[in-house]
Amino acid sequence: MAEYMFKESIGFAPEEIDPTAPTRAARLKWVIVVNGELPSGRAVNAAVCAAAATAASVTGLLGEEAVDSEGDSHPGLPWAGCSVLAADPVTLRTIRGKAAASAGTFVADMPAAAQHTRVYAEYLETVSKTAADDIEYYAVSIVGPRNRVDKIVGRLPLLP
Repeated sequence: MAEYMFKESIGFAPEEIDPTAPTRAARLKWVIVVNGELPSGRAVNAAVCAAAATAASVTGLLGEEAVDSEGDSHPGLPWAGCSVLAADPVTLRTIRGKAAASAGTFVADMPAAAQHTRVYAEYLETVSKTAADDIEYYAVSIVGPRNRVDKIVGRLPLLP
């Protein structure tokens, strides 16, 4: 239920993926900014939906699966990390706008309409009838060059 926009292909080339390096060494940074005024269940849902859209769209974001000592597989997780930050609704809208306007960034967002409809077609219809400036966001996922993402999100706190 997250909506995403494509500007260009964003992701890691196979030779950039280094699961032995610290997350801060990765060229790209992934953050999800959540409306910090939401109840915890809605906030987690919004972050997970935005993350799902991001993981499906950004190449090389997920590492290889882990296999435990008994041979059971555990799906790959983000090898370069992901920070989940909190912002008030006005700041969240501003961050989304800056990220969407920034070359070399991927943006996936979770409009409030996604949590207020039970049928995906109704969500699509609701968004299609809403002016861009009137969309309320519950979460925004951003992947881009580390310094650019840091500049966009500033010093937002981690989601409590």
